[in-house]
Amino acid sequence: MAREQKITTSSTAEYFSKNLQQVGFSSQTKAVLTTLKESVDNSLDACEEAGIVPEIFVEVERAGAGTTKNADRIRVSVADNGPGIEADDLAKVFGEYLASSKFGRGRCTRGQQGIGISAATTWAQLTSATGAKVISKTKAMRKAVSATVEVDIKNNKGVLKNRETIDWDRPQGTFVEFVFDGRVQINGDAGVLSYLLGTALVNPHLTLHYKLPGQDAADAKTDNKAENKADKKTGYITVERVSTQVPEIPEAIEPHPHTMKLGEFIAHSHLYGRVKVSAWLKKGFSRISDSVIDEMVKAHTGVTKALLEKNLDQIGEKEFQVLFTTLQNLQLKAPPTSSVLSIGEDSMAKSIQRLGKVDYFSVVSRKPTICDFKPVQVEVAIARLEQRGGDADDPVQVLRFANRVPLQFDKSACAIVQAITSVNWRSYGLGQPKDSLPQGPYIMAVSVVSPFIKFKNASKETIDASDELVEEIRRTLMQAGQKLSRYIRAESKAADLEEKIRYIEQFGPILVEGLARISNAKEDRKQKATDGLMKLLGRDATAAGKEVAEAEKKLEAHKAKQSVREEKLAAEVEGE
Repeated sequence: MAREQKITTSSTAEYFSKNLQQVGFSSQTKAVLTTLKESVDNSLDACEEAGIVPEIFVEVERAGAGTTKNADRIRVSVADNGPGIEADDLAKVFGEYLASSKFGRGRCTRGQQGIGISAATTWAQLTSATGAKVISKTKAMRKAVSATVEVDIKNNKGVLKNRETIDWDRPQGTFVEFVFDGRVQINGDAGVLSYLLGTALVNPHLTLHYKLPGQDAADAKTDNKAENKADKKTGYITVERVSTQVPEIPEAIEPHPHTMKLGEFIAHSHLYGRVKVSAWLKKGFSRISDSVIDEMVKAHTGVTKALLEKNLDQIGEKEFQVLFTTLQNLQLKAPPTSSVLSIGEDSMAKSIQRLGKVDYFSVVSRKPTICDFKPVQVEVAIARLEQRGGDADDPVQVLRFANRVPLQFDKSACAIVQAITSVNWRSYGLGQPKDSLPQGPYIMAVSVVSPFIKFKNASKETIDASDELVEEIRRTLMQAGQKLSRYIRAESKAADLEEKIRYIEQFGPILVEGLARISNAKEDRKQKATDGLMKLLGRDATAAGKEVAEAEKKLEAHKAKQSVREEKLAAEVEGE
């Protein structure tokens, strides 16, 4: 007789604890970066929600051998000057999956699902038997609360342990520390330093202090980071903010019906409780108005006034299908673009110089547009480094961002990289092998901002590529490339002129001397020949010089315009 199988259910925490690779913990190196990223993202979002200019302290250190093979014991701590977290909410924030005030809301915020920080707590708990150590203080609290948060995996609940009140030298803020098994990678595309400097680039209002293993603060002014300050006493390296303007997060918008599948459409109804179908359609979606409701009835597809007057919990799957199909066949307005968040050309131009000394950069911030019925804004910065280390045939350094969060894995599958490789960079003066990234000592930073970015996986490591999105990124890159090429062409013409003058100086006198000797010419004839040759060859040099002068004039005008913008921004910062 066959043995009867027992069907069991598991909590969200139990599922993710067995599948942490889906949320960024697929290797020991990624575990460090994901833990750091989730902690910093939470701090930045909290500060922006409260209108606070963020100041964040990050420390990553090796604290001995780990419990698993080839792993180190890693300590990651992040402290901020944000609004703090109420003591009763600490367990939910750090120990409960899908506990987020932003879940399901169409806003341009870094965190959405409330998975990442709880997954970091789970990883620490599984590898070191200790969850997250948290200190928090709000303005209203006389003393700070210190506790350890762990995840009750069976019940998806956060558990608070060792809770106590302590004196803290901060008026408000949050400190979180994780100890776990991992491996630290400092440099490279997937390195901790790349993440931190990338975060500083797209958050001009952030002051960041960081301390990493193997980095001596005394040597912080090397590696092309001359603008960063180092404190030999504390060991922290500081990247100062270039703006005091806290970004205003636009109001949330509802999803557009044309971006949904039937199952998502039905699931979306579960968020609204006992309301009429017509009210749900108008409140729960973008661009559905009374006139659209009337069109649905006139379409004679089965949508009746009686159906629209029913409560959501009274209709079945077939009726949902009729509603969904009718909406898909209607010509609806695209969603508004007011919901996207712009970094801005002025702020990005200032911020990119924090990555190192650059001799030229171009920044383009395109107007928000609609891609796949979703509002999107793309911004691009291209900078050439003064200190050109490495091989000129090396690919450019690509920095990718989604809602101001650096993306560091699965680069080749990302919409941003697909757009970069599709551009003909040779026409802008850069080397580029076929179907590859361009080459040279350049940084290409591409930021995509949208309330509804589609990622390829739950760990949000790469943006899914649609034709419309890739084309929008491509257009922005081409605009930045056009600005860059003006400078490169001016340089090329200047080099060409210099080469011609050098040849004239080197071979002109030798040629005249040889001809004079062969023809037994007198000294005055020799002098006339010298003058004539210089005049003849000088025509090309003069023409090239004229072109260079014109190109330099345009370049100087462009730089002057850029300088005025920077001075204006600096004056605004001082005024604030």
